[in-house]
Parts: sequence; structure tokens; C-alpha cells
Amino acid sequence: MKLKENRVYIIAELSANHNHDFDLAVKTIEAMAASGADAVKVQTYKPDSLVMDINNEHFGMIKSGLWKGVTRYQLYADAYMPYEWQPELKNISERLGLDFFSTPFDLEGVAFLQKMEIPIYKIASFEINDIPLIKQVAKVGKPIIMSTGVADYNDIKIALDACYEMGNKDVSLLKCTSEYPASLEQANLLTIPDMIATFKTVVGVSDHTMGSVVPMTSVALGARIVEKHFILDRSLGGPDSSFSMEPQEFRKMVDDVRDVESALGGIKREISDRERAKRRAIYAIVDINPGDIFTVENTKSFRPADGLSPVYYEQMLGQIAKRYIPMGEPLQLSDIDINNKII
Repeated sequence: MKLKENRVYIIAELSANHNHDFDLAVKTIEAMAASGADAVKVQTYKPDSLVMDINNEHFGMIKSGLWKGVTRYQLYADAYMPYEWQPELKNISERLGLDFFSTPFDLEGVAFLQKMEIPIYKIASFEINDIPLIKQVAKVGKPIIMSTGVADYNDIKIALDACYEMGNKDVSLLKCTSEYPASLEQANLLTIPDMIATFKTVVGVSDHTMGSVVPMTSVALGARIVEKHFILDRSLGGPDSSFSMEPQEFRKMVDDVRDVESALGGIKREISDRERAKRRAIYAIVDINPGDIFTVENTKSFRPADGLSPVYYEQMLGQIAKRYIPMGEPLQLSDIDINNKII
């Protein structure tokens, strides 16, 4: 499992982009591996895990957004992944070097995934207040990644406390904007360092915008996990197609994130001797004889730093030369006596 490695963990979300075609799901996972993902994430639910099949004001037609005009039950019927696929997709993913894990949406899903021995569990944003579900997941004892798209800080604390109560403290959080697709203006990525400081845990981003801007910025702000929806080709359609990345886009995002990681490096407070040598030193700009006084007329600083640092320039002025220093030669610290300056 790659979540423990000291680098950003990049998750490709399959979600509904299988279009109920097992072979398409396999090809998509193969493309995820080729595009640089660390993990593939799926969702483990049946339509009845999420909503009732009733056409009333609560469960009827969705009235706005990407899925307007579709009943909630029909949306999830179109999007869910058959349970019988998931063990084989896990085997395929692992052979390709990918972690395979899932988001359960009810206790039946948790039990199913526990039998599959998945290495990580995801809690979706909309389940942030389903404390019985969260506790059941936490009891399994595996790492948990929790999205927070529709949670305030008190909601997050309650969910974390539920995990901790079950003895599971291996919980990461994802800053998420639960809009599909989301705009850059809705990202509010400055929340990431605040979440890190507040909750003292690993924080990442679950991103529904297009492009690499949000993942790159998130990593620069301290995110250690990036999750993005992945599709072979948006023209295939499906509930999640419009905000999913195609393979070449995902590959570019992965490369961009790795470049940001490289650029961030570590905290550097010292410099090397090689770097120090690139600075300036004080040089004789005319021949200086023993007994001459150092002045601005016979000395000046130049690159490289092969001699006395200009840090000492003001202390050097007025001192008596102890040796012959030909024009173009750097002064040395032994050439001045800071305790015997001529005023």
C-alpha cells in the first residue's frame, strides 16, 4: 500500500465510468496504471443503499444541476458497480501495481469490502454525518480517507471522534467541493493548511474541477493526497463523464504534481560551499604594498568569493596592509586586524 510513502498519493476514481461494462472497467484501470495513478477507487453500493425508489418530494426528480430530470434512484441505478465485479477488479489492479479500495455506503457494503480485505476505506462527503457507518468502517482497523465537501469543522470533529472512539486514528481528510463539476472559484484551497493545523492529520484534495490547477496548488499548500475522476473518453458519456479526466489529462496532472513535489523539496537553511563560492569577495584594484592603508580607492568587491567577505569591508577600511597584494588578488581575513583599526 502506497499511502504510507513520503510522497503525494494519487487516486484515480472510477466511479460510474464503467457504464456497466466489465471490459470497459478493466481497460480504464489499465489506463489508470499507465497514467501514473497510485490507486484506483470504486464505490460499493446498490441504489437502495442511498435512496428509496419512491417518486415523492424527497426521492423524486432532481431539479437542478448535472443530473436534472433524473430520479435519484435511477441515477444510482445507472452509476453503481456490480458487487461481483469488485474482487476481480481488485486482483487486476494489484497485478498492475495499483492499490484498490472503495467507498461503502451502508453496513452491507462494509461487510462485503471487509471480506475482500481492501487496504483503505473511503467515506464520501455526503456520508460525513452517518456516524454508525463511520464507526463500523473504523472498527475494521484499516486506514480511512474521509471527504469533507458538505461538512463544517464541527461535523469533521464529530466524524473523527467517532473513528478515534473505535480505536482507529489512521484517518486522512480531503478538502472537497461537492459540485459536479466544480469551478476554481469554489475551491477555497487555503482551507487545506487550516485543516492541517486544526485536525493534526494528513489532508488532501478531492477535486471535481478540470485541469491540474487545483491539485498542483493543493500540493503546494500541504496536500498529501489527490483524488480525481478518471474516464477513458468523455464521449462515452455517463453520470460522471463531464468532470472526469481522460488518460492524457490525468498523466499531465500526475507529472505536474510530481514537479511540484520536486520543487517543494525540504526546508533548507544552510548553503553549500559551492553556493557560498558564488558570492563576492574583496579584491585589490591596484597593487597594494605592505604598510598601505586599505581604502575605497584600492579595494572593491567582486565575484567570486575567493577571499575576504564584503561583510568585513567597513572594518577593513583604514587598516594597514601586512603584505604585498597585487592587483586582482583577493584579500584574506589575516590581512586585517579589527582590534587595531586606524581612525
